[in-house]
Amino acid sequence: MATGYFFSHRHILGIDELSKDDILHILDTADSFKEISARPIKKVPTLRGHTVINLFYEPSTRTRLSFEIAAKRMSADTFNISPSTSSATKGETLIDTARNISAMHPDIIIVRHSFSGAPHMLSRYVNAAVINAGDGAHEHPSQGLLDMMTVKEHKGRLNDLKIAIIGDISHSRVAHSAIEGFTTMGSEVHVFGPATLLPKGLEQLGAKVCTSMEEVVRDADVVMTLRIQLERQNDPLLPSLREYSRRFGVSQKMMSLAKPDALVMHPGPVNRGVELMPEVADSTQSVILNQVTNGVAVRMALLYLVMGNS
Repeated sequence: MATGYFFSHRHILGIDELSKDDILHILDTADSFKEISARPIKKVPTLRGHTVINLFYEPSTRTRLSFEIAAKRMSADTFNISPSTSSATKGETLIDTARNISAMHPDIIIVRHSFSGAPHMLSRYVNAAVINAGDGAHEHPSQGLLDMMTVKEHKGRLNDLKIAIIGDISHSRVAHSAIEGFTTMGSEVHVFGPATLLPKGLEQLGAKVCTSMEEVVRDADVVMTLRIQLERQNDPLLPSLREYSRRFGVSQKMMSLAKPDALVMHPGPVNRGVELMPEVADSTQSVILNQVTNGVAVRMALLYLVMGNS
């Protein structure tokens, strides 16, 4: 950590806005919070008296629950809002919803939205700190950070690693954040997937686009598979899930090309037998559940750090 370092971010909107020192500070802070989840009484008074609102316009299990648990373990008052139970069903715009919520003086608003840039827009209309919990196919910064925390725990470093990301890159905000994060920390990110699911501009982000499964997996330190996001595809971009599994699914045989101590990762939910074979998902190399555990610690760290700058 650089001498005189100070975490200066009021909002967490994307990995692309974080420096190497920022990322290390977040991960160190998360590491210090992780042991709280192992205590018999999992609560500290760090955010007592503060209000956290989860504003989720898309379905979520892990991210929403993880943020809620993180806030409650720090003694914050938490409230959940979804479109089906909000004035969005009556035609209220996102900006008007944000302004009305802001008028109630919350301290932090955590937002997930199908439109890229929605959290950035919200941050201009509210007084609260805003944390991006996933916006369209743009970014998912807390997922990228928990992935880096998991790799650092198992590898002892975040530099000089080969990170293989396989699957639906076009529609994956997880892939975007992972590419930004791991390249910032000094690792190489290699990506592969169906040609119809590989967007232009990946090289500009710092990723290397591979032409085969063998190329992307060979000698990898980390193999991360992504879910096929059919809900974001207006037109079918794949012949079938069976065909996808045959050509792009990660099997034990394919993992034998990676380094012997390679990690298997997935942001969830896992479609077993499609992007990841069950024997790989349940193998000793899999750290998928570690990712979930670290998600709570990372989100505790983000809540703590943005409150320090509010």
